[in-house]
Amino acid sequence: MIEAKTLPEIVDLGNDEIDILLTKINFGHLGLSKDDRPYVVPIHFAYGKPGIYFFTTEGMKTDILDENPTVCLQLEDIKDRDNWKSLIIIGKAERLSEPQEIETAMKMIKKINPRLSPAWSIRWLDNWVRSNVEVVYRITPETMSGRTTLDKK
Repeated sequence: MIEAKTLPEIVDLGNDEIDILLTKINFGHLGLSKDDRPYVVPIHFAYGKPGIYFFTTEGMKTDILDENPTVCLQLEDIKDRDNWKSLIIIGKAERLSEPQEIETAMKMIKKINPRLSPAWSIRWLDNWVRSNVEVVYRITPETMSGRTTLDKK
């Protein structure tokens, strides 16, 4: 049996801590759902109040989002098993269509992910016979919750 004194204490993140984590971390996992079947993909994102922005190309992700825009974004900052922070965001993803919104979002996205990976890939460009239609989404958070371990020092 594990002794309680050896386990880390886990507490909820406050709103300020959530903002800091969203600014610091720019990679997570996006959960989508179609016909009650989950689909989770890694994404780079940029945080700029009031939303979270990501770039992709048309494909399965956009097909699912067109049908069901409700998403879950999960991210974490893990130093080791006893020192971590984790965040879950539930919200709606909206495909941006206004040129000014897209330009503003792309500036934020390219600042953290200049190569726009994994959306753009040499292998995909060489092996897939499809046009690469660029798409930018904004996730508007409905709920954000996070947890962290407390430093025992």
